[in-house]
Parts: sequence; structure tokens; C-alpha cells
Amino acid sequence: MNEEKRGPFLSKIKESITEEKSIHSASKVRRSNFLLSYLHDLVFLIAGVLLFFSLLFRIIVVSGPSMKNTLVDGDWLLLLDNAFYHEYDRGDIVVISKKAYDNGTPIIKRVIATEGQTVDIDFDEGVVYVDGQPLSEEYTNTPTNLDEGVKFPLVVEEGCLFVLGDNRNESKDSRSPEIGLIDCREVLGKAVLLVFPGNEKGVLEREFSRIGGIS
Repeated sequence: MNEEKRGPFLSKIKESITEEKSIHSASKVRRSNFLLSYLHDLVFLIAGVLLFFSLLFRIIVVSGPSMKNTLVDGDWLLLLDNAFYHEYDRGDIVVISKKAYDNGTPIIKRVIATEGQTVDIDFDEGVVYVDGQPLSEEYTNTPTNLDEGVKFPLVVEEGCLFVLGDNRNESKDSRSPEIGLIDCREVLGKAVLLVFPGNEKGVLEREFSRIGGIS
């Protein structure tokens, strides 16, 4: 190829190479922008989910034997926050913070009666009555024989709950004047899920089969 023809040919090749580089560079920029946009959206999505769950739920660890055998020392529980839990029913397991008792350290108990209901306890027989009816309490570890000082029968006041631990003879609860009736505003939330089992003293293995809903 002579010099006259080679000049324009080389020029076209250079232009083609430059154009390809430009297209390739633009493609890399588009891919980078897409990845950055994707990561940005993913970070905000994860942050939103974490914020939602931190507002709706919290984790609390059981301390002590008062809810045995339903719950044991060291159990990790998922708690539905009181901001989203307003309908209290007998049988609900709730976490309470009562400033007048143990500086507000959270305690875990079972709701036995709600406002307006009458509670009575036959300590000799170990039976709890609500509105004159004996409760069938398969969840208790021991009968309700321990009288802690509150006088029965009693009517649960408006906006309050009467609570007991499932391990009745090793639980300080609404039978004690130190705790008494629980103002609903003192309830931190309802325990809904056991997420990690505790390890009782003398028990070597954790019972992972216990993971699941709480009742």
C-alpha cells in the first residue's frame, strides 16, 4: 500500500480503536454506577429491616428458675415490644420492669388475670381461681402453695395485670406485696419465641428442640 492510501487507512484504524475504548470506558462507568446504586439500595433496605425489627422486637435472656419448666435460666427470648402489644390475655408470658422492685430489673411472668377479674388462691390445695373458676395449669412446675403476703380474693384494678411464675414455689410475683399488681405500662413486651435454649445447672446439653413458639 502506498503512502497516500496508508495515511487515511491508519487514521481510520486509530479512530476505530479510540471509539472502542470510549465505548468500553462508558460501559465500565455504567456498570460501576449500577453496582453503586444496587449497593446503596441494599444498604438502605438492610438498615430499614434492622430498624423495623429493633422497634418491633427485642432479645431478652431469662435469669433464674421462676418460669421452669416452660423457660429455664439462660433461655434467649424474642420479645414483641409493648408498643405493638396492647391486648393482654391470660396465659401470655410477659417481661416486666417494675421500678419499685429490684431497681426495675426485668422479670418474666405469666398473665393469670386482667383488669376487672377476681383472683383467689387456695394455698392448701395449691389451686388458683379466676372469677370463681379453678384454672387448669398444666404449665406449672409446682402447685401454688406459697403464700407471699397479698390478701385474697382480690380484684385486678383497671389497667393492671395479675401475674405468676410457672415455678410457683420459687417465684416472687403478684402474690408478694413487693410486686403486687402490674401496671400495664410496666410491661416491656410479650415473649413470643425461644430463639436459643439456656443450659440449666447440672444439665450438660442444651435442648435445641425447645426452640420455637412460647406458650
